[in-house]
Order: sequence, then C-alpha cells, then structure tokens
Amino acid sequence: MPSKTENKLVVEKIDTDVCIVGGGMSGICAAIASARNGAKTILIQDRPVLGGNASSEVRMWICGAHGSDQKEAGILEEILLENLYRNPGLKYTIWDHILYSKVQYQDNLNLLLNTSVVKTIVENDCIQSVKAWQLTTQKWLEINADLFIDCSGDSILRYSGAEFYRGRESKNEFGESLTVDEADNCTMGNSILIQLREVDEHIPFIPPDWAYKYTEEDLPKRTLKARANNNFWWLEIGGMQDTIGDAESIQDELLKMAYGVWDCIKNHPDGRGHQWELEWVGSLPGKRENIRYKGDKVLCQEDVSSGGNFSDMVAYGGWSMDDHHPEGINYKGAPTIFHKAPSPYGIPFRCLYSSNIKNLLFAGRNISTTHMALSSTRVMATCAIIGQAVGTAAAMSIEYSLNPRELYDSKISALQERLLDQDCYLPGIKRENKKGLSLKIDKDPQGVLINGIDRGLAGEDNGIWIEKNDVIQLELDEVKQIQGIRLIHDSDFKNTKRQPCSYPLKKNVGILPDMMIKEYQISSFSELKGEWQEILVVKNNVLRLDVQYFSATTSKLQLKVIDLWGGEKAHLFALDVF
Repeated sequence: MPSKTENKLVVEKIDTDVCIVGGGMSGICAAIASARNGAKTILIQDRPVLGGNASSEVRMWICGAHGSDQKEAGILEEILLENLYRNPGLKYTIWDHILYSKVQYQDNLNLLLNTSVVKTIVENDCIQSVKAWQLTTQKWLEINADLFIDCSGDSILRYSGAEFYRGRESKNEFGESLTVDEADNCTMGNSILIQLREVDEHIPFIPPDWAYKYTEEDLPKRTLKARANNNFWWLEIGGMQDTIGDAESIQDELLKMAYGVWDCIKNHPDGRGHQWELEWVGSLPGKRENIRYKGDKVLCQEDVSSGGNFSDMVAYGGWSMDDHHPEGINYKGAPTIFHKAPSPYGIPFRCLYSSNIKNLLFAGRNISTTHMALSSTRVMATCAIIGQAVGTAAAMSIEYSLNPRELYDSKISALQERLLDQDCYLPGIKRENKKGLSLKIDKDPQGVLINGIDRGLAGEDNGIWIEKNDVIQLELDEVKQIQGIRLIHDSDFKNTKRQPCSYPLKKNVGILPDMMIKEYQISSFSELKGEWQEILVVKNNVLRLDVQYFSATTSKLQLKVIDLWGGEKAHLFALDVF
C-alpha cells in the first residue's frame, strides 16, 4: 500500500437556528429549552463531558436559592430526579452520562463535545458565525446561526465586540455599599476540590515533594478536619491574577495547595485524618468569576437586596452575596463574607442579552451584573434556571422573527407565561391555565390544583394528598375533545438531590421522593358505551412536570394512583386537562 500525505484540514459547515457555547448547567438547560421550544439548536462544549463545575472534572455542589420553598424546578429538577432514578449510588462518572443522555438524545439538538470556539465573525452588530476546532475529529467547524448564547462562563463570544465588565466596581459606580472604595481588576478565585473516603483503618499518605507544607497557623479560619460534607471550597487562588490568562499557573498552584492541605490534615499529630483517605483530587479548577457581559440592565447590589421586583423577571436568585476574598487561601481572614440577600429576588430578561451585539444572549456567571450581584447569581442552580429562560427566549425569538431586545419589547409576558407552563417558578407570578379546560376535581373542592402555584409556599400546601389505589374523578362541564393531561408531582424540595462531596463507610444513596406517583392509570368515560375505558398507564414516572398526550372525547376522566416511590400517600400540586 502506498504512503499518503495530507496538507489540508477538513472544514465542515453547519447551519442552525440557535448556537449555544458552553455545556455547563446553564448551557445544558438553555440547549434543551431551545430545542424543546422548536428551535434547531447546537450545543458546543470544549470538554469531553458536560456539566462544567458540576461535572466529574470539578465536582462542585449545585447550590441555589435558600429555603426549600424557593428550590429551582424546571429542566434542572428533571435532571436531578433522573439522576436519583438511574444513578442511586450517586457516582460522578454516571452523573456525567445522565447529563450526556439528556442532551445527546434530545430531539432538535446537536451536541458537539471536545470543541473549542476560536473565532467569531460579525457583521452589522450581529454574530454571523463562529469557527471552532473539534479535537477528536481533527476538523474545523463553521457554525452559522440566527442567535448565539454564551454559556461558556469565560465569555468566549466577547471577541464579537460585545461590551463587558471585569473586576470590582467602586462604591460610587452603582451605589453599592458592600464593594471596594476604588475600582480594581480583582475577582473571586478558582478552586480545585478534593474528596475523601472514610476507611476502617489508617492508610498512610506521602505527599509529593512539590506540595506545599502547611500548619494550622498558616490556614486560619479554614476547616482543617476530615469529615463528611467538607468539600474544601476554600482551596482557592487567582483572584489577584487573570483567571483566564493565568489559568495554567493557577492550576499548578492549586494542586500544590490541595496536596499540602491534605498532608496537613492526614498527617496531623492528633490523628484527625486517620479515619479518611484521599479519594480524588481535581485536575480542572472550578472558576467563579472573570468576564461579565453588559446588557440593557446591569443587576447591582441594591437590585438584589430590594428583591428584584422587575416586570421582565424571567428567573430568580436567592443565594447570599457570597463574596470571596481575591487573595483566596493566602488571606488570613475569613475566606468569604456571606452578605444577606433575600430569597427569592428577581432577575430581569434585560440582564441576559447584549447591549450592543443584537443577536447575543448569555446565561451563567457571565450575565450582566456587578461584582457584588454576581456573588449571589453565580451559583449553579440559579445559572441553570437562567439558562432555561434564555433558551426559551431564543426559541421564541426564532418563532416570532425577533431579536432579544425586540422580544423584550413585545413578548415578555408571553415568555413568562411559557416559562411558568414549563415549570419555571417566577416568584409573585401565578401560572394562568389558559390552555386548560374547565373541570371539577372531586378530591380538590378548594381548587388548589388549579390555583397557579405549583409548590408549597409560605406555609400553604397548595396541593392535595391521595391514598395509594385511590381514584381522582375529573368532570368537565360538557363532552369535549381532550388532547392530554398535565400534572405537577411533589418532588420533595426539602431534598437538595446533590451529588456527594465525600464517601463515608455508610454509602451515599439517592432515593426518589416517596410521595411521588410512580405508576398511575388514566381512564375516560365512554358516553356511547356507558362505561370506563382505559386510555393509558404510566409506569416508573420520575418527572415532576408530567405531560401525557392522548385523544379522548368525553366529559369525565379518572386518574388511579397505582404505586408510589415508597410512600402510602401521593402529593400533587397541579392537574390540568387540555
């Protein structure tokens, strides 16, 4: 066989409606929302796995608004429930593939892993296309799209000429009392996490020669104990540097720190680390902050503190303003200050699209905020629901042939209505059941299942309890053509459904909420035959938002609860017939 030569790389051109860059939790939720709402969508991720800071490469908890009443729902809750079902051992490697399967097998969505955007092409203040390199296939990709969403965290699409902010604003710039007196380029730093496994006998640990040597005096106000639920988030550095440009040297420092901290704990004279061994050390630092885009609105400290009562609210936050000191582990004071923030506060749509690039939206830690507001909005559950809002908005922009600013001007109520219908909670706004048919529910004389509040809130249950094997009777005012049924199950917001940060002898186990309906039957009454007929049986339900499509002409339906995920009583928040 003769030898061959090549001197030209393959270039593949792809056209799409919406191109999303960055496959963390915000990018995942944006991509799924965009595709489900009808837009042809591409998701570009520069790593071999999805999840960003939540992936097996970083292993940070998915945190969000404080208080179980305010827990984020929508696509994020759907993913977390599926993880409990398919990954009850809460293994990070399986978690990666839960995320992979949600994206890879979503209709209307094309996933490009191991792909890095290297260039943006801009005309008339609009991004026309991006050029990207896919490492595994050794080819160039040119992706043309009508809309682009930057969920990269590092704001790679800023090279389009989009306006952005970096560093800490002064007190005077936005009237923020908690920030610095003079503006600077400091940010919160990067972290490498470590995970521990509990053992029944001491296993020696010998640190590498290059690891730092620490004593307790070197690390004041840090938790230097081996125990469950310690994820060592304070292993942080880089806020005094450029967390993008200096990323490689920051990573090197973090590894020295991580092994040095574990050496300090494991080999401490009091034996505090003998019960645990080092299970895992990250190689990819998790980032908190670098580039924040400028939108038509810049969310600031006062917006957060006052509750964010915006008419264009499409998401919400509720984490404290958790402002890490830029010196990280080298700072001798507390590693962060948890400034109070209300839970919830609204996040407006105007913070989620570019002030000067007409077809650019963003979601995640790069939205239009000040440094102080970012210290709250940056947590991943908040980023995820922002992602769902932006993905939905992008699909609607395609549907109505509008750019994001035009969508804000003319369709913001329609966007909010669609988000509510798709199980996105918007504090203070009730879901209106415009598509639902008027009906009476025998188990719900007060009408709580149609009150538009799909969760327990402020001490109000907003749901009904049903015994296993009981039947809910649904009666319409007349015979009608029915297309389906929409349920909101109680997925137990008190359970955070987080992945573990340590591995105790008593194994980590994920358990589905015992009040969720696992199996149920829908029947319709045949007016012609004068009898009940089975329409469908749903088995192994793990969805909070559960929409079933079928065709029936009737004035009466029945829902029979057959089985639950462990409990004897089911809890429902909503039941609509359409």
